[in-house]
Amino acid sequence: MRIGISAVGKLKAGPEKELAARYLDRFAKAGPAIGLELGRLGELSESRAGNVETRKREEAGLLEKTLPDGAVLVCLDERGKALDSADFAATIGDWRDQGIRDVVFVIGGADGLDSALRDRASLTLNLGRLTWPHQLVRILIAEQLYRAVTILSGHPYHRV
Repeated sequence: MRIGISAVGKLKAGPEKELAARYLDRFAKAGPAIGLELGRLGELSESRAGNVETRKREEAGLLEKTLPDGAVLVCLDERGKALDSADFAATIGDWRDQGIRDVVFVIGGADGLDSALRDRASLTLNLGRLTWPHQLVRILIAEQLYRAVTILSGHPYHRV
């Protein structure tokens, strides 16, 4: 199963980009042994529209264009469901075992995600009740994807 990430906003060179890349590299190296591979990583420009709703709608349209046909859509949003790492890994493992080909995690811009995109998602996930900037969300989801691989493969990285 391919797992991709599409985000509004671009990571500039620096520690955030390096840390996200480190976890995604670990995921890419460890995932294939258990049937998970790194899919497309997309960075989209923020909308320049004059109001919030139009910006979110335009950004949602751009995010939707990055989705492969039949992909499971996961929206990262503070209004989503909170999972612990073991449940997150189990969800990914279940999708893999069901023969899902693509899962894409989407990260909205500064104004968040359009409600129509969230409504279309198979899962809306929060990474805590706090609001996170997109740079940190990418690091957090990259680390959790790597952690999911280690949980599913029985590697001791995840400790409870």
